[in-house]
Amino acid sequence: MKQLFTLLVSTIVLLGHSTLVKSAENDWNYKASVYLFTAKTETSTASPFGTVSAELSFSDALNNLDLALMGAFEASNGRWSFIGDYMMTDLSFSENTPGPILSSAKASVKTQVFSGYALYRVHATATASFDIGGGFRWFSTDTEISLIGGAGNGLSFGADDNWTDPLIAARLRVNLSDRWSGTIFGDYGSFGNDNENWQVLLTLNYTINDHWLLQGGYRHMEVQNDVDGARFSFEQSGPVIGMAYQF
Repeated sequence: MKQLFTLLVSTIVLLGHSTLVKSAENDWNYKASVYLFTAKTETSTASPFGTVSAELSFSDALNNLDLALMGAFEASNGRWSFIGDYMMTDLSFSENTPGPILSSAKASVKTQVFSGYALYRVHATATASFDIGGGFRWFSTDTEISLIGGAGNGLSFGADDNWTDPLIAARLRVNLSDRWSGTIFGDYGSFGNDNENWQVLLTLNYTINDHWLLQGGYRHMEVQNDVDGARFSFEQSGPVIGMAYQF
């Protein structure tokens, strides 16, 4: 009788624990973050004189920044995670151009990027997890380049368009200690045409408490597309720093 009673108690405890775990897995968890992408920006577009490029370092971008907004939100339930990431930057700057045809180019670049993902956890251990999935990236650009000096003095051209590309994505998260963790995230969208849309994000995360998380790392994003028959290219790369709230 004592052995039977012990077995019943053990079964009840195990079933209760299993129910709690299952309930916890079905609960939604959320993470909202704001960040600063200290990026070097490179953009180029076709002109009557060939491709004209403009480049801006982050230190110069601070002096030429009109407006910036960056943030992300993640909702997870069990093995599923849903992520939305939005960036908006508005820059204006000048770039010297070599050669006798032009002396300089003045660029105005406003971009909006929204990326959405659905990820599914395919592997998990006590210290690491790996997610794969898909999504999309909506990219909007209002880029204008004005030529100064030489034969092209006074000419203006650019790219003003928006489009959406499908993406495949993957994420690896590793727990380094009780408070430290690392994340590698990447996505890619091309699928057989000359256009490309991809990014890689590496972060090192520090957990302050149950709710607050500090993040730092490096991000590279590259977009190439044809806008009104002209080739358009946009690249940003540099350090990322941010803070997230988990609830």
